[in-house]
Amino acid sequence: MIDAVSTTDGTHDVNSTVASLLLELAMVQTSRQRRWGYERAAAAIRELEEPVQTYLQKDGSLRKIRHVGPSSTRVILEVLETGTSQTVDQAVKASGRDAAVERSRALQTNFLTRSQVIAALRKRVPGGVSLRQYRGDLQMHSVWSDGSQTLEAIVESGLERGYEYCAVTDHSYGLAIARGMSMSAVAQQHADIDRLNDYHRGSFRLIKGIEANIGADGTLDMKVEELRQLELVVAAPHAALRLPTDQTGRMLRAVRTPGVHILGHPRGRKYGSRPGISADWTQVFEEAARQRVAIEIDGDPARQDIDHDLAHLAIDAGCVFALDSDAHGAADLEFVETAIAHARLAGIPAERVINCWAVERLLEWARR
Repeated sequence: MIDAVSTTDGTHDVNSTVASLLLELAMVQTSRQRRWGYERAAAAIRELEEPVQTYLQKDGSLRKIRHVGPSSTRVILEVLETGTSQTVDQAVKASGRDAAVERSRALQTNFLTRSQVIAALRKRVPGGVSLRQYRGDLQMHSVWSDGSQTLEAIVESGLERGYEYCAVTDHSYGLAIARGMSMSAVAQQHADIDRLNDYHRGSFRLIKGIEANIGADGTLDMKVEELRQLELVVAAPHAALRLPTDQTGRMLRAVRTPGVHILGHPRGRKYGSRPGISADWTQVFEEAARQRVAIEIDGDPARQDIDHDLAHLAIDAGCVFALDSDAHGAADLEFVETAIAHARLAGIPAERVINCWAVERLLEWARR
């Protein structure tokens, strides 16, 4: 029997269990179409705002769930009845891919489903950060690199969500795969940001940021004098994320780099597919606190990095935090709710979340 995924209060999250089983079923398919269908069903279950058991009807059938077909429905009903799925167990054993499935299962720890996120946002957490206190998102991407939103759209979306500011952190030139910006493009973008800030003066501030890439040796793909042209620098790893070797030195070098403000998605993990960086995180967080570098909780559902469990080490080290969506389009802005949920589960005080600071305080902190 496959254990259900535990929540922080010791109960089982059935949505996590079902999604994990559907992902396993996808992994053992020989048909690309069937694999895609089960992957889509797994994603749909993870995105449900209610526990899947609320879809169970009196006659024992399941209410229709978008992107969930008859085969996936059978798995759900098996889980609701027994806690596991004989269908999945048999398919995995017959495939001979038990080891690969087990590896994927081990890479799903501390990922929250949408229903868990909503529960965490509703839970009473004295002193904890809330959506009401959140003033602005500090990692998002535009059409200037690999995003789909214009600068104008970012401002409009921010205003719609009641934000006071957002930071545009398109990728730097060293990450060609993400269409990283040249420094001449940075200058052009800054001119557009100045124009928008003049127009929205007093109501919204667009912060000039960038997401610099941390190389395998811990150096950034930008020069220190180039970093000084930005108001906010997120440094994040995008390669060497599957190595079992210790990379503490890499991350220490990154947070010691002058001009870095936020250590973005520090591990670089991905749900069910890669573990991310192995490091002595206590040492990294302690150094980040000394350097006044914020630790990010990236709310992208596939990242959730760092998670609420690892965040305890950063709290004890004295770190401040950035809670961001890593949005590449307007619809992704809600990902910040996942970041806030992790912060609430970890007990991070609102005062230590830089997204809750007034823009003047935030920019003064960044200048220091």
